[in-house]
Amino acid sequence: MTLEAPFARYTDIVRPEWIDYSGHMNMGYYLLAFEQAAICFFSVVDISEAYRMRTGHALFVAEAHIKYERELLAGAAMRFESQILDASDKAIDCMHFMYAAEDGYLAAVNQVLYLHINLEARRSVPFPDDAQDRIESWRAAHAILPRPAQAGRSISLRKG
Repeated sequence: MTLEAPFARYTDIVRPEWIDYSGHMNMGYYLLAFEQAAICFFSVVDISEAYRMRTGHALFVAEAHIKYERELLAGAAMRFESQILDASDKAIDCMHFMYAAEDGYLAAVNQVLYLHINLEARRSVPFPDDAQDRIESWRAAHAILPRPAQAGRSISLRKG
C-alpha cells in the first residue's frame, strides 16, 4: 500500500443536473461529490464497502461541515484530496478538499467525523487491529501536512 499525503486520486465533473437556479453547483451536490471522494479514499484504506461486507462493520457520519470557498459551474472538472486529521480506536476525523481542476482554486472543504459501527448492534465499536493499523499508517503519513485552516470551524457571523 502506497501512502499518499494528501490522498489525491478522485476526480469528477460538475454535471448539468447539479446546477441550481443561480447558475452554479447546488450545495447538496457538493456533499454528494465529497461522499464519492471519501468512498474512493476509504476503499484504498480498505474500510469501505468490501470491508463492510467482510466484517459487518461500516463508517457512519456523526458530524459534517462544508465550507464553500468559490463556486463551480456546469462542466467544471474537479479534483479531490483527503487528509486524516486524527483518529481514535472508534473514530476518524477527516478533511476532504475540492479543487477546480483546471484553474487550481479551492472550491470547498468538507470536514467529517466518522464513527466505526457494528451494523448488527448499531453501536460504535473499536476498529479491529488490522484496520486500526492501516488507519494509523495513513494518519501518520498525513501528520506531516499542515493542519488545514478550515479544520474545526464553526458557523459565526463576522462583527464589524
